[in-house]
Amino acid sequence: MNVLARVSDCATHAEMANAIRVLSMDAVEKANCGHPGMPMGMADAATVLFTRFMKFDPADPAWPDRDRFVLSAGHGSMLLYSLLHLLGYPHMGRTELERFRQLDSRTPGHPEYGHTPGVETTTGPLGQGLAAAVGMAIAERLLAARYGADIADHRTYVIAGDGCLMEGISHEAIALAGHLKLAKLIVLWDDNGITIDGKVSLADSVDQLARFEAAGWTASCVDGHDPEAVAAALEAAQSAQKPVLIACKTTIGYGAPTKAGSHASHGAALGKDEVAGARSFFGWTHAPFEIPDNIRKAWAEAASRAAGAHALWSERLASRDPATKARFEADISGAVAPGVAAAVEAFKKAASEGGAAQATRISSQKLLDKLAPAQPNLIGGSADLTGSNNTKAADMKAVTPDDFSGRYIHYGVREFGMAAAMNGISLHGGFIPYGGTFLVFADYSRPAIRLAALMGIRVIHVLTHDSIGLGEDGPTHQPVEHLAALRAIPNLLVFRPADAVETAEAWELALNSKTSPSVIALSRQNLPIVRRAHAAENLSAAGGYVLRAPEGERDVTLFATGSEVSLAVEASERLASEGVRAAVVSMPCFELFAAAPAAYRRSVIGTAPRVAVEAAVRQSWDIALAPDDAFIGMSTFGASAPAGDLFRKFGITVDAIVVAAHAQIAAKAAAEATQRKQ
Repeated sequence: MNVLARVSDCATHAEMANAIRVLSMDAVEKANCGHPGMPMGMADAATVLFTRFMKFDPADPAWPDRDRFVLSAGHGSMLLYSLLHLLGYPHMGRTELERFRQLDSRTPGHPEYGHTPGVETTTGPLGQGLAAAVGMAIAERLLAARYGADIADHRTYVIAGDGCLMEGISHEAIALAGHLKLAKLIVLWDDNGITIDGKVSLADSVDQLARFEAAGWTASCVDGHDPEAVAAALEAAQSAQKPVLIACKTTIGYGAPTKAGSHASHGAALGKDEVAGARSFFGWTHAPFEIPDNIRKAWAEAASRAAGAHALWSERLASRDPATKARFEADISGAVAPGVAAAVEAFKKAASEGGAAQATRISSQKLLDKLAPAQPNLIGGSADLTGSNNTKAADMKAVTPDDFSGRYIHYGVREFGMAAAMNGISLHGGFIPYGGTFLVFADYSRPAIRLAALMGIRVIHVLTHDSIGLGEDGPTHQPVEHLAALRAIPNLLVFRPADAVETAEAWELALNSKTSPSVIALSRQNLPIVRRAHAAENLSAAGGYVLRAPEGERDVTLFATGSEVSLAVEASERLASEGVRAAVVSMPCFELFAAAPAAYRRSVIGTAPRVAVEAAVRQSWDIALAPDDAFIGMSTFGASAPAGDLFRKFGITVDAIVVAAHAQIAAKAAAEATQRKQ
């Protein structure tokens, strides 16, 4: 039996498991909505896991060497909330269970990271919890490779459902985990054979054990209602050399007299009569939300099992040399190393004073060569596009199944899996993950990007080939609507830098953004340096700023991002030769601009007629434009041709900007003349 295992003398296993079942029924019934079936079915397995195997300390939910538990089947949230309540996690008293799914409670419909103590990741979108757990397991091995098993030696446990395994992301996640031999990843599959529509057999007949074994896992099947069988499988998993799947054959809604084993218990309150029948089946005579003292004491004993292990771990960390201890604590805190600012400053200065035109993806890689030594816990990667994304710093070696001392992860062609794994790495703590793919493939990773934004965690997505400027690969690979789609996600910072200087500033801001994920959209084609006067200040931090200001009052303001900023600058110069005073505003990050003080935004936008240019659709530009302002960009998909030909074909040119500027100025003059006549 596991070294932490101990069965309570205060209550039987059945009594402890039934406490989970009854609390789950009571909360769903009181809310009149929710998912009682899964908690009732998996209560036995969860009780075994948390009373005999899991290493955790409710007194310190953030203990770095705790085991992680991910409820990938997040709809069964009352399973987790019941456990957190019974184990005595902070702020998880009875009142919170009674307020399940109510406004401002700590028990929302699906578990939310940062909202409820003890919740390791937000789950609900099926499969993403499993994929994030892969990232957590990766982070544990990365941490152990750097600080040793006496500091990092913990497991990641997952409860997943049939839906998690049907979702496509599960394929990406289990393949990556199997390849990397993540032996400390243990998945308990709630094999109840039921989905919302009815039996799983309506839509799926996959042999999941064979599937996992083919992906490099150890897989077995047990009776999920036999605690000793579950314990034996978990015990065997402790010494596995591969990730482990334990299929727990369960009955959804276990104990419900007419709805057990049926989809009727999946996603709705059971009803008064059904709850009464289940209570009778369990022999539970106590009032709703009431837990007898002996059962509460037994769960309290389970909560204290790892207190000694926690204390010994703290002693081991304290005994480390001061430099190592300080480095570990800095890594866990997520601190940005002091050397980052200096590296960015030096890079910006060199680029401003003598930098040649180059693709911003190249600028990004050259900066990473400086950032990686300055920030040793920066973990890079790419979805099989390393040479195109330019995401591998010079001093980074690859992570392999047998060596986790590296800092670069080859995720394979798995954009969604990569994004979700990076979420898990970030949530685990100790590392700052970034990963690359093409901007157009953000469609594959978007659900995980959205979840990172919802959780408020730092993950950096390097998305290259950011427009029709990528050229000959054509419209399948040319992003048109993607910037607008990403900007629509709350709490996501979307950077589109104009040159090497803004690229460095974007990276600095992304690294310092501890409560928001970031996208850095980078060009394939070469871009000239538009910031020739060095500024120590990070001008991109305001989201938008006046790059070129004319002498005197503006006649027109030209707004642009990324590769189109240089077009706007050239257009302003041509307009100046025609006697038109044009300001140029670079807008590298709409979200930061929206967060800037209103007075600052007004000063940047000005009152002159406005023209914006971006090789993308207009949506999201209301941050700076009024409906009658001009926009030069895309309204269709792209085409296959060299970049220069495409910009001319779609009218994204200096000539078009100049014509639009004159038209806007003339329209304003005409409107003013009409107003004077009235």
